[in-house]
Amino acid sequence: MRKLIYLSLIDRLKRLTDEAGQPALRHFDLWNEQVEFIEQEEPFDTPAVFVEFRPVRWTTLGGLAQQADVDIRLHIVTRWKGSAKDGSIFQTDALERFDMLDRIDNALFNLQGADGGTSFCMFRRTGSSTNHNHDELVEDIADYACRVHEQLTIHNE
Repeated sequence: MRKLIYLSLIDRLKRLTDEAGQPALRHFDLWNEQVEFIEQEEPFDTPAVFVEFRPVRWTTLGGLAQQADVDIRLHIVTRWKGSAKDGSIFQTDALERFDMLDRIDNALFNLQGADGGTSFCMFRRTGSSTNHNHDELVEDIADYACRVHEQLTIHNE
């Protein structure tokens, strides 16, 4: 389930391009507190998207079928581009990150996928958090939820 959702997210987000037709997002990975431990981290280009899977509670539907509402948190990391204050020469550049967040939300609306006995649908934004306390890297958060249905297969070894 996690692999399917992760790869589907990345595939969809790779389609976002900038004005020159280049990828708008430059790095994807699973979340591992990258911003907190930046000196110990492998360098990454920005804008970057890190995917965090929140805890999941499964419901058994009967037999080997289960479903869950899965919460996913995206950590969208961009470089700080200066003050957004009124009259600042950096305002336009500083506010570009909000355009990117809107583009990500639009691209992911109703994302769905299936692979074998696993499927997910109803991908919806459920929350967002704007970073107001940052240094050179800005980490904004977007929360999403989707419904996952899984048909388990038992392997007797």
